[in-house]
Amino acid sequence: MPRPHTLPTLTTPPAPPETRPASSPGPDTADDPSAVPDPAPTDDPAPADDPGLPTGAVARQLGVSPTTVRSWERRYGIGPSRHEPGRHRRWHSEDVSVLETMCRLTAHGLPPGEAARTALAQHPGHAQHPGHAPRPADPPEPDRAPRPDRTPPLAAAPRPPAPRPGSRGLAAAALRLDAPEVARLLGAAVDALGTVRAWTEVMAPALRAAGRRWAADGERYVEVEHLLSWQVSSVLRAVALRAAAVPVRPGPPLLLAAMPGEQHSLPLEAVAAGAAERGLPFRMLGASVPARALLDAQRRLGPSAVLLWSQNAQTADHRLVRLLAESGWGHRGARTASAVLVAGPGWGPSGPPSAAALPRSLAGALDLAARALPR
Repeated sequence: MPRPHTLPTLTTPPAPPETRPASSPGPDTADDPSAVPDPAPTDDPAPADDPGLPTGAVARQLGVSPTTVRSWERRYGIGPSRHEPGRHRRWHSEDVSVLETMCRLTAHGLPPGEAARTALAQHPGHAQHPGHAPRPADPPEPDRAPRPDRTPPLAAAPRPPAPRPGSRGLAAAALRLDAPEVARLLGAAVDALGTVRAWTEVMAPALRAAGRRWAADGERYVEVEHLLSWQVSSVLRAVALRAAAVPVRPGPPLLLAAMPGEQHSLPLEAVAAGAAERGLPFRMLGASVPARALLDAQRRLGPSAVLLWSQNAQTADHRLVRLLAESGWGHRGARTASAVLVAGPGWGPSGPPSAAALPRSLAGALDLAARALPR
């Protein structure tokens, strides 16, 4: 099974971790009954087949922190509809449905207070007991920039224009396995920012976050990383196909390939989408291209440049890079060679000496590919 997408190159550094506000209810303990005032008891017992989930499990399912869930309960009255005195809170299916609506609305840029009122209105069967009402001393705040203890919307930009897409909302939707929302957020990011910025500021940080969760918890989050990777790939390929109508610059193409044995190819798909947007000719060979096939493709196509991706040192074949750099074609006295670009963490900080360049960003890789085209 391939390792998660760490993507230290062709990306920007991940955003700093979210800071905990001074007014936070406390540590992220999954079931801290003292973190929120106990609601009034109810005579409506939970059904036997719905024992409910603790706060920590609900937060993981929604892709938010337990602090955020408790804050929403305290501020906006979105809490468990049933609670037995002396026992931890258990969130039942109807309670989780309200929270899911709240997450979806905030991801669309709606302020948390308004999102809570809308979520409760959309679920009239959700009982709101007196203990769940917002405390008079801590009413819902007016619609303004979100505080750090809330799940931020896609962006903090004022309205209008529409909120700017961000990787945090994308990662939360992926954790919920909400494929339609992931697809919508990715499409909105590309439309608002363009392929290069959408990859650098939204897609790659979300992929890194999913990869870190996978690396930290074994195979627990593999479904999240796979869903997100598939959706990112789908959007990037759609961009490349949509950009086929853009006039292509004349000249030999850029050849894109992952090294032999290298299964990661998403960064190459980002290069292909960016090249299509810029009107640069390219040929995508994809993941794990055998050395012989790569050398044959170079000989047949005569590319202006070859970009090779390696995710780890085991697939970074310096000898193959040297062979590609030394290969030429054409008549004696007018022979031509390809510029060889290497990218990915497998090449180390400096890359093989025979490589023409080691681009550190998607924009840098596209600039080098454009310069390799004959004038």
